[in-house]
Amino acid sequence: MNDPARRILVGRVAGAVGLRGEVKLESWTEPRNAIFRYQPWILRDAQGRERELSGVQGRDTGKHVIATFPDAIDRDAAEALRGLEILVPRSALPPARPDEFYWADLEGLRVVTVDGVDLGTVSHLFSTGANDVLVARDAERERMIPFVQPQYVTAIDIEGGVVTVDWDPEF
Repeated sequence: MNDPARRILVGRVAGAVGLRGEVKLESWTEPRNAIFRYQPWILRDAQGRERELSGVQGRDTGKHVIATFPDAIDRDAAEALRGLEILVPRSALPPARPDEFYWADLEGLRVVTVDGVDLGTVSHLFSTGANDVLVARDAERERMIPFVQPQYVTAIDIEGGVVTVDWDPEF
């Protein structure tokens, strides 16, 4: 978490919109138009090539997040951006409020039960709509644990690198 070079994936270009070079974004920020606050962006293509870009402007239309890239002046240029991942330095994000966590900060932490049984590490988290889910992986299996505090996730120690859960290791 303290690595200044660490990058966080905050979105992806979904495709062109209209004729004037605008693109539709998938934004994983909350609120989703907050993605524009965290510039410069590092854009990464499917081959892993990266470039830095500043000056992206946009808006949340309610249905989509629409962006205008300074170097995309027509639909062809916008369509060429499809699939680019949008990353920002972790240091660009504001500090989390007390008792809140960025999912990216939990990834890689050890997961242990309240009885001390090691369940592996946090692979990733995802939302189901009803609640978020923490995915813990070890060499043998993957466990999906509802990210419900304090019922299942009883403690998070980012500095210590541990998430403690009240979870049956056999489940």
